[in-house]
Amino acid sequence: MGAIFQGLVRRRTYVSAMFVATRLPLGFLYFVVLIIGLAGGLSGALVLVGIPAIVLTFVFAHVFAAFERQLARWWLGVDINPMATSRPPGRPLIARVRDHLANAVTWKSILYLFLQFPVGLLAFLLEVLGLSVALAAALTPAWYLLDRLTYHPSDVQFQGLLLLATGTSTGIDPRGLLLALLLGVAGVVLLAWILWVLDQAAAGWGAVASRMLGVSDAQVRLAEARSAAEAERQRAERADQSQRELIVNLSHELRTPIASIRAHVESLTMRDDAAPLDAEVTRYLDVIGRETERLNALVDDLLAVARAEAGELQLTLGPVSVVQVVRHAREALGPIARRQRRVTLLERLPEGGVPLVMADPDRLTQVMLNLVRNAVTYTPEGGLVSIEAALDGPGHVALSVADTGIGIPPEDLERVFERFYRTDASRARSTGGFGLGLSIARDLVVAMGGTISVESEMGAGSRFTVRLPVAQLAEVG
Repeated sequence: MGAIFQGLVRRRTYVSAMFVATRLPLGFLYFVVLIIGLAGGLSGALVLVGIPAIVLTFVFAHVFAAFERQLARWWLGVDINPMATSRPPGRPLIARVRDHLANAVTWKSILYLFLQFPVGLLAFLLEVLGLSVALAAALTPAWYLLDRLTYHPSDVQFQGLLLLATGTSTGIDPRGLLLALLLGVAGVVLLAWILWVLDQAAAGWGAVASRMLGVSDAQVRLAEARSAAEAERQRAERADQSQRELIVNLSHELRTPIASIRAHVESLTMRDDAAPLDAEVTRYLDVIGRETERLNALVDDLLAVARAEAGELQLTLGPVSVVQVVRHAREALGPIARRQRRVTLLERLPEGGVPLVMADPDRLTQVMLNLVRNAVTYTPEGGLVSIEAALDGPGHVALSVADTGIGIPPEDLERVFERFYRTDASRARSTGGFGLGLSIARDLVVAMGGTISVESEMGAGSRFTVRLPVAQLAEVG
């Protein structure tokens, strides 16, 4: 009861009453404009009148809904979410229209506008009737005193209006005064109760506006999460771009000193007009040469990784001779394998030859060199590494690199093609592995339309197999 009477002295109570009173005129305006717009759009010509009328109706509905949202926030103090979640800037007009039509708030706000007129009419009538009765009852004591103080026997009409409260005698009648006071108290109580009801009605109206004129809290949280994810994605893309640029620039810068070191080492080891080098010096130069080759291979791998991630890995597909690729790999790495690891490199090709495959010759050569270099690295001294090629079904050719090395643990077979993954970190450091060769080989083979797989047995060796499609006759011609 105390809360009801407190509403008599609160400003918000009267603001709520004014808000409820505005529902009828504003609701009538919304109803007329929307009905006229929809009627014109549905009855007019399809292009000349109908579509512009429908579009204009949606524009007016959006403007009215935005006005109602602000009115509820200002007058009722309701916290209403935006009418739509934020979208990336620069979207085309058709996309924005599609988003507006797909937004549930668009249709809920139109329903909200249509409901203002009938609900506002009912609320206005009840408000006017209730306040009139309450004020009339609350002012009964004043009317009674006024009637008694201004009474004149000839004033029968005015006397008749308050006959029950004043009686028929002159002067102030105690019974009439008591009845007037009771009616006044009842009027004040009724007025306080009606204002409280109007305040609650306005609060309910604000709750409905919050649900129908704004997106839900879940949609706001989802939009915030999407925005944060998009910002994080853009940040990650910028970081990746910076990393790729750093790798590319650093790799290009390293090529010059690496080439200079290789040239000087070759000059020292191949000179004919000087005395033979000391054995210790020769050994040191061999070590420098091997480490330079390792560094050069790392630079090439890093460049390939950076280009693949940037989508700049250029492939020129065409018919490629598998025999030439196999022999090039054996001739390039065979002497190094014998000299550095005492590993014998063999080639095994069928007598009838192998069909041409669709591939990039340079990239296929890079793949085979990576596989052979990896096999030689993990094969103990005195072991064998073989490069094989054979027809694999009617439409594919299989190129295999098999070794008699230490093998790969079963739990590592699924991850050997992951970037920077090494099955044994300590062994990889000692043999110079970077964890990039197999990853690059997989990316290149997949880009050429082939597949790569691995089979291994601990202590017996491993076999990496590349399957590529056979070049068709039309493609060869």
